Amino acid sequence: MKVVNLKSSKGIEVPNQFEITDDKGKYFQSYKTVIALIPSDGGKIKLDSKYWDYSNTTGKYRNIFLNEKKSETERKINDGTYELTNLN
Repeated sequence: MKVVNLKSSKGIEVPNQFEITDDKGKYFQSYKTVIALIPSDGGKIKLDSKYWDYSNTTGKYRNIFLNEKKSETERKINDGTYELTNLN
């Protein structure tokens, strides 16, 4: 397992925003809550159904993790590209 802090748009490590990598894939964790999982097997990206859009800060770093804007994330949820599930 590997844990690194996400970086701001200025390249500075951000406290409490983490990318965690293990055999299952890459996770985005905000504080103590898992927000997203990109599976290593190429399966659907999973977002936590309760917390994926919890706050502006979570959203900002979720966007960085997924490399997209919120509107694209919402479109992918609605069209089934992403799966909402309980990650916590």
